[in-house]
Amino acid sequence: QVQLVQSGGGLVQPGGSLTLSCVASGSIVSVDTMAWYRQVSGGQRDLVARITRAGNIDYAESTRGRFTISRDSANQKVYLQMNSLEPEDAAVYYCYMYLLSGGYRNSYWGQGTQVTVSS
Repeated sequence: QVQLVQSGGGLVQPGGSLTLSCVASGSIVSVDTMAWYRQVSGGQRDLVARITRAGNIDYAESTRGRFTISRDSANQKVYLQMNSLEPEDAAVYYCYMYLLSGGYRNSYWGQGTQVTVSS
């Protein structure tokens, strides 16, 4: 059974930094896309950043230049370094992986972690 476990997050002042981590466990053959999404209460889950197996990276317009996504493919981990955080970045952040396990490719989500940006 595949499981994604997130760590990091919490409360930070505007202009501060946080790092989110996510590690996948289970019978995983390979991980294609790794990504981070965020969701505010009552809203939809929006893409923050995405990194493919080949290393191609996309960022949401609002996070480009402030956030950095990276991956450790050997250990099935993905990170999100968030700098210059703004109150508008406050949300529940979810890691996402599209991976091969048990002969099938499927999407998996982490449990979510709250990021609060407030003075």
